[in-house]
Amino acid sequence: MTDIEGRRPVRLPANQPERFYRGGAAIAALRRDPSPREFGPEDWVASCTTLHGQASVGLSALPSGTLLRDAVAAHPETWLGPAHLARHGADPALLVKLLDAGQRLPVHCHPSDEFAAAHFDSRYGKTEAWIVVGAAPDATVFVGFTDDVPADTVRDWVVRQDSAAMLGALNEVPVRAGDTVFVPAGLPHAIGAGVFIVELQQPTDLSVTLEWKDFLDDEAGGHLGIGFETALGCVDRQGWSEDRLATLVRHQEEGATPVHDLFGDPARGFFRAERVQAGAELAPSFGVLVALSGTGVLQTEQAGEVPVAAGDTFVLPHAAGAATVDGDLTAIRCLPPAG
Repeated sequence: MTDIEGRRPVRLPANQPERFYRGGAAIAALRRDPSPREFGPEDWVASCTTLHGQASVGLSALPSGTLLRDAVAAHPETWLGPAHLARHGADPALLVKLLDAGQRLPVHCHPSDEFAAAHFDSRYGKTEAWIVVGAAPDATVFVGFTDDVPADTVRDWVVRQDSAAMLGALNEVPVRAGDTVFVPAGLPHAIGAGVFIVELQQPTDLSVTLEWKDFLDDEAGGHLGIGFETALGCVDRQGWSEDRLATLVRHQEEGATPVHDLFGDPARGFFRAERVQAGAELAPSFGVLVALSGTGVLQTEQAGEVPVAAGDTFVLPHAAGAATVDGDLTAIRCLPPAG
């Protein structure tokens, strides 16, 4: 079986396009890579998505050299399965990243499907979610405004590039390994330094960067070429109380169950994620496997035993069939939207 046919799990190398912020040491440590990159904070795993405005940067290649995007286009039913193909076409409808924030990210948000269709001719906006797999002591993320903010106030902050005001208006949330954060489209947010996540998201690179100064080359990168008067229309300016915030942030403990759903119902229309351990029984699906710790074996119907160790990332085709997990492995299985 060749890797382009989509009949067996395929181990993927790191895929770290250069970004505008620092990070990458945690990715290198997980992947057992002795040479971390200073500006390689994102590893785009099994990506069929490009950076905004780029023709190919961000796309993942299989070991054969074939782009995963091209392999899926050539064999969509084996990679994605007939049900997914009927709902989404020859599109995985998912982007997974390892993201290591070596510095605080800027305050930004992402457009909804409707806003992206109207202004970027894109089928998808960008709802995302984070699984915290490593965090420095006192690490925090910033999620949603604490109180309602008038449009004129947000516009003034952006014009003046008032970073202190923007950051100060957001909820600051302590995080630790095991926590998850669901980030709906439009919600302003920033990830603090020292936070290492597995990120699931809709497959676009659309970010409205309110705090662009000292991060991006110019303000056009902040509004993606449509002007802030238009771009700021995608910002969720509602206040997020502690109770509302609790619907997005889960402080989760390590569990003993072989398969644990990490995001629940709010995310199912966008993506799904499971923590899997020994004894896990996995139904056939396109997916991405990120091994976090230990070693083990993925036993698949079509490919037999596939060794897996911490730091490995795999793309899992639907046609590989059902699988089980053995060993002391702990991994995250990332899946497309539910049916």
